[in-house]
Amino acid sequence: MSFRLTLKGDDKLAGELNRLSSVRFDAVVQKNMTQIYARGKAGGTPVDTGELKGSLVKSGDVVGYAKSYAPHVEYGHRTRGNGYVQGQKYLYNNVETQRPIFRQDLIKQLKKG
Repeated sequence: MSFRLTLKGDDKLAGELNRLSSVRFDAVVQKNMTQIYARGKAGGTPVDTGELKGSLVKSGDVVGYAKSYAPHVEYGHRTRGNGYVQGQKYLYNNVETQRPIFRQDLIKQLKKG
């Protein structure tokens, strides 16, 4: 399960910064993805055996988990006997924490002109 920073509502800001300076835009994306990765490593990932946290990787502008069961922990899953384990939304929460920071970084770079 991986995540690429996508924007809803801030796509115009990102598009304008990318148009003005793709180097500055790429720097903003890299900074924010690094912070998402660091937050996941520092306690933002559920830990049972530590394998999920250990599978967190960052490659360019993508942050994700290499373990095949990562989506089941994120979104929830059915169990034998027709039970259900609620998702922990650990990646979603991490991204939502980062979203206003990303927006402010875009605005700050756009003000630089």
